[in-house]
Amino acid sequence: MIDGIEPGQREYMLYLPLYNGVKSLEIGLPPQAAMKPLAPRGSRPIVFYGTSITHGGCASRPGMAYPAILGRRLDQPTINLGFSGNGTMDLELADLLGELDAGVYVIDCLPNMNAAAVAERTEPLVRRLRSARPNAPIVLVDDRTFANAPLLPAHRRHHAASRAALKGAFQRLQAAGLKGLVYVERENLLDDDGEATVDSSHPTDLGMSRIADAMEPVLRPLAAKQSSR
Repeated sequence: MIDGIEPGQREYMLYLPLYNGVKSLEIGLPPQAAMKPLAPRGSRPIVFYGTSITHGGCASRPGMAYPAILGRRLDQPTINLGFSGNGTMDLELADLLGELDAGVYVIDCLPNMNAAAVAERTEPLVRRLRSARPNAPIVLVDDRTFANAPLLPAHRRHHAASRAALKGAFQRLQAAGLKGLVYVERENLLDDDGEATVDSSHPTDLGMSRIADAMEPVLRPLAAKQSSR
């Protein structure tokens, strides 16, 4: 027994820091303990492309970013490509995303964009990504609602316009025959109790859990279908 810990085999998952680069990593063990790696999972990852909210701001620890929560719940590998302040559907990102052999792509960029940018960039991004990856589902995610939107008409107008732009692009892509597209509405995602953000925008751990709650039923069947191929 080691320092009162019950002996036995356990699985551990290690999350790297959200905001600090890693130059080296060491794991210390007492002499009587041993560690061995698990075999890599055979399923293709869920790739999340988005903003600081996707990145994990302001989760209390790396494992509480919503892509990490979903990875545990779905038992799927995830790749978090959340770029704080820079999740803006740049067309070049479609080429980079297409280099990844993803089971599912989740595009969650509206918090960094206005309606004009959404209308301009959504269709080119999705078309190029679909050209690179013909079979992987592409999930387009609505914006979360600012917690203070009930007090600020400008925020309500912003949400309405950007959501309409994304929904319009989604409908046009569907009408053009693109398959495997999914739209997720998140208007009431963080609830209206004021408990889910630190600044009316970035989620607390509670907010991250609520995002995962909304995304799980959408992603579970998509991920299971891709894993069975």
